[in-house]
Amino acid sequence: MRNDLIVPDWPAPPHVKALQTTRRGGLSRPPFDGLNLGDHVGDDPLLVERNRQLLGELLPAEPVWLEQKHSADVVRAEHAGCRPAADACIARSKNAVCVVMTADCLPVLLCDDDGSVVGAVHAGWRGLAGGVIEAAVRAMEVPGARLMAWLGPAIGPQAFEVGAEVRAAFVEQDAAAAAAFMRAGNASGQEKYCADLYLLARQRLQALGVARIHGGGFCTWSDRDRWFSYRRDGATGRMATMIWKT
Repeated sequence: MRNDLIVPDWPAPPHVKALQTTRRGGLSRPPFDGLNLGDHVGDDPLLVERNRQLLGELLPAEPVWLEQKHSADVVRAEHAGCRPAADACIARSKNAVCVVMTADCLPVLLCDDDGSVVGAVHAGWRGLAGGVIEAAVRAMEVPGARLMAWLGPAIGPQAFEVGAEVRAAFVEQDAAAAAAFMRAGNASGQEKYCADLYLLARQRLQALGVARIHGGGFCTWSDRDRWFSYRRDGATGRMATMIWKT
C-alpha cells in the first residue's frame, strides 16, 4: 500500500511525519473502491475497518477519527474521546495522530518550525468561511510566522461551482476573496461561480502570518483514478490526511 500514499513535500522538521492517502489500494468495492476510510458513507463496515487496519500498520497509534460537521471546532488529539465532533485536530504529544477525511473539501496540515505542535484541518467552503483555519492556528498557540502549511487534494477551481451566496459569505468578510471566484454564468436564473478553495485557504493563512504554504494544485473531481470526489460521484469513499510527531 505504500506506493499508493503521498508523503507531503514540505520542509517540516524530520520528526514531523505526514501521509496522504489516495483511493488506490484497499479492499472496498465500487463505488467505494478501493482504500475507503470513511465509515459513514454506506460502505461495508468490515471492509472499512480492514482498510483502516492496513493504514494503521504505517502509523504509531490509532488516529483520532473525527465526526466532521463543517464547523470551526478544534480538539486536541491527546485529550479527545471516541470520534469527537470537530473539524480540526492538533497534537503536542509524540505519536498522537491527527487526521481529517475528505472527498472534495480541502485538507490542511500545519506544523511549527520546531515541530512542537502539529495539526490537521478539514476545510470545505463552510469551514473556511466559518474560520476553521483561524481556530486551529489559535489552538496551536504559535505565531503564524512560525507555522508552515501543506494543502492536500481538493476539488479544483474549474470544477467547484457554487452559488452567489457562497461568494457573498467570503467577500463580506474580505473583499480580496472576490479573486477566488470566477463567474460561471446563469443557471435557471441563478448566478453561479467557480470557487478556488486553494486560493481562499492561502488568503486566510497569509492573513494569519503563515507565509510558507506548500502543496495544492490537485483536483479530486478531475482525477477519478486517484481521488474520491463527492461532487463527481455522490456515493463515494473518503481519503485521509494525517500528521503526527515522533
